[in-house]
Amino acid sequence: MNGILYINKPAGYTSMDVISILRRYLKIKAIGQTGTLDYNATGVLIVLVGKATKLSQFLVKQRKEYIATLRLGIKTDTGDIWGNVIEEKKEVPSFHDEVLHEVLDSFLGVSMQVPPMMSAIKVKGQKLYELYHKGIEVQRKERPIEIYDIKLLRNQETIEFKVCVSSGTYIRTLCEDIACRLGTVGTMQSLLRSQVGHVSLQQCVSLSDVECGNYQLHNGYDVLSMMYTMIEYNNIQDVYHGKKIKLDCMDDVVMITFEKEVIAAYQRKEDGYYHCLRGLW
Repeated sequence: MNGILYINKPAGYTSMDVISILRRYLKIKAIGQTGTLDYNATGVLIVLVGKATKLSQFLVKQRKEYIATLRLGIKTDTGDIWGNVIEEKKEVPSFHDEVLHEVLDSFLGVSMQVPPMMSAIKVKGQKLYELYHKGIEVQRKERPIEIYDIKLLRNQETIEFKVCVSSGTYIRTLCEDIACRLGTVGTMQSLLRSQVGHVSLQQCVSLSDVECGNYQLHNGYDVLSMMYTMIEYNNIQDVYHGKKIKLDCMDDVVMITFEKEVIAAYQRKEDGYYHCLRGLW
């Protein structure tokens, strides 16, 4: 059993919980995912099954789209409403849509973001959220992120917005930063991942669908072809032996295929040749 599953992750499960459940349903150990979703978040989770787990490094950097709800007036130690309140405003101002549009638009483009303690980033071998649960806070380095699009969806008691971001962008931190630019504090109240790359929520199945056998395993070739140049290569033994090859191409990374099967990922080097990045057969 090999392929890619598009799962609609429910709230109340970690991404690893989902993987464990799928291992039980599918009766296979080789299962992974390409981008963790928080325990209380919902939406698109890309799951790799069998040999498709080798594709992980080539799928993790996809753009992601989220629908988030921001609650103004409180700040928590986790950046979401499930954390401990560390600051609360007695009076929470309301904002006209025009003001919110202007503030949201100010986040477009490349910027630096400090990841939250509630994240899976490792510091000296330990994940930040593990340190958080031990009551330990450490300094985190700023990382470059990019916001491609951001739109206001609703402005009532809470602020709902849709945002398309680069991989590694933390929406809980974005919520806090939006509140800061509005001159107050805020925290993330809900988070839905509505799209990863070309995969939308409408294409995803539930865990109960998988349990009932009502699911499709997507072919790695089809998924990768939306992101990379696919090159059908006839001297396939050279690829199996990891030899460098000459290609009429300028892309940094390409997928080498044979009879519609992805065989390897190759990367262009300074010598003008493509060198094997990873075998995928």
